[in-house]
Amino acid sequence: MKRYIVLFCGLMFSFALVRAQFDPQIGQYMFMQTAYNPASLGEGDMMRVFGCHRMQFTGIMDAPMTTYFSFSSPFVVGKTHHAAGVKFVNDRFGLFTNQSFYGEYAYKFRLGKGYLSVGADLGFINLGFAVDSINLNNIAEVEDNAYHTVSDDAIPTARGSEGVSGMGFDMAVGAYYSCSTWWAGLSYGHVTNPVLEWSDRAEIGVRGSLYAAGGYHWRLRDKRWILMPSAMLQTDFKSWDVNLTMLAQVDNRYRFGMGYRMGFRLADSSSAYRIAGSLNALFAVDIISGLELGYSYELPVNGLIRESYGSHELYLAYSFNVLKPKHTNRYKSVRYL
Repeated sequence: MKRYIVLFCGLMFSFALVRAQFDPQIGQYMFMQTAYNPASLGEGDMMRVFGCHRMQFTGIMDAPMTTYFSFSSPFVVGKTHHAAGVKFVNDRFGLFTNQSFYGEYAYKFRLGKGYLSVGADLGFINLGFAVDSINLNNIAEVEDNAYHTVSDDAIPTARGSEGVSGMGFDMAVGAYYSCSTWWAGLSYGHVTNPVLEWSDRAEIGVRGSLYAAGGYHWRLRDKRWILMPSAMLQTDFKSWDVNLTMLAQVDNRYRFGMGYRMGFRLADSSSAYRIAGSLNALFAVDIISGLELGYSYELPVNGLIRESYGSHELYLAYSFNVLKPKHTNRYKSVRYL
């Protein structure tokens, strides 16, 4: 029993620091920009259905598990270009569950050789806590435990048999630019800093998160090959998560590569210390025109490697052209505008 409690506390501690407090980690961020930046909607004039499932720290009891689904479509009003969509997130970590739903919109206009977009999403966060799964009688048996009792005021009182939950309004804003050779985006989530109330004596606040991401497409002499370096920064200004990735694409169909994730947390106003790291292997393939499958495996390179088998992330996406030029049926990839 003591071993499981120590593992659970260590998991929750590292998870809260590394994942920029509230938002789940993303391994294949270069293929799912709409998960963190609403301005990336409708890239390449493509309607897109996207689903992703991530299993974090497999092998550890109650490890994080995230399911993400989105649908987006571009549209034209007169001579102006727009995009709209919806997204849903179901995130479970420990005794917490986060179910979020958003409507998204982006306005796109020509700039140089590409398009600049500004966008926002509006929605709700519903955060639940499984009070009924807490067994304080067992926790109290742990030696020298003087922090929790059966009547602990810090634990909310359940309103039903499945625990407590609180809902709050949420919003994100972003900007995104892309052309044939590179892309970059900046977004800020949880602008409203929602406070979710579980009871009169228990509430939790969600900190805002800043995302900065970008990538480059470098075609080699052998035109079949393209190198695709990319990077993403995720922070709530207390903890920092940096993801560096190098992918290669061959025959405009197969993509594979490696990545490295680094986590930091501010020690004080003048210094920071590293708290986590992981290696990531990625692979994606266009099964048929418009249908794409991707997988990544992330292995921690800190103390978690002794308890976890790593993290798995799988996505499936379908894209098709709704703004076709006349007399053409050519497929247009979302990675090439």
